Amino acid sequence: MRKKPVVIGVAGGSGSGKTTVTKAIYEHFQGHSILMLEQDYYYKDQSHLPFEERLKTNYDHPLAFDNDLLIEHIHKLLNYEPIDKPVYDYTLHTRSNEVIRVEPKDVIILEGILVLEDERLRNLMDIKVYVDTDADIRIIRRLLRDIKERGRTLESVIEQYVNVVRPMHNQFIEPTKRYADIIIPEGGHNHVAIDLMVTKIQTILEQKSIL
Repeated sequence: MRKKPVVIGVAGGSGSGKTTVTKAIYEHFQGHSILMLEQDYYYKDQSHLPFEERLKTNYDHPLAFDNDLLIEHIHKLLNYEPIDKPVYDYTLHTRSNEVIRVEPKDVIILEGILVLEDERLRNLMDIKVYVDTDADIRIIRRLLRDIKERGRTLESVIEQYVNVVRPMHNQFIEPTKRYADIIIPEGGHNHVAIDLMVTKIQTILEQKSIL
């Protein structure tokens, strides 16, 4: 009987460094059977709404995500079945017609700001990780990213942070830290914590006779 894949959830606020942590894990096990599944791909389809309504979407709220589809896809991957991962079009603020074929692997890294918020998702995870970074560092990283990569103005990034990102973080993201098995302060710069986590993952994989 084939062993069930290992699911690792990596959560944390915007700009916390969770993507850096996820990539560090991925690169460590790259010689093995591993995949990354980003929660950002699973924003709800909004094609039924007028464009003006879509512009009001709060992407930092749990209700913005289609967790039902995400959970369905994880169950398929756990049964070693391929999935068609949706693609979100941020210019149209809805799901595109494009999908990405994802083949099943022995290790699944699920990454996103709210992957620990839904109990159904948590119950599918073998290891739950929260990347914990101070708010001032997170806002600076977000400012630099949004201005450089997304063409945003300084004023618009700050307004969004104060009115949406910060309150959503405090209400929904930060509280999920209590569900984490491992908390990594300062994100990708904490090499000791990442090394300890990689060792733990290796132990689980060895127990499941995957490595």
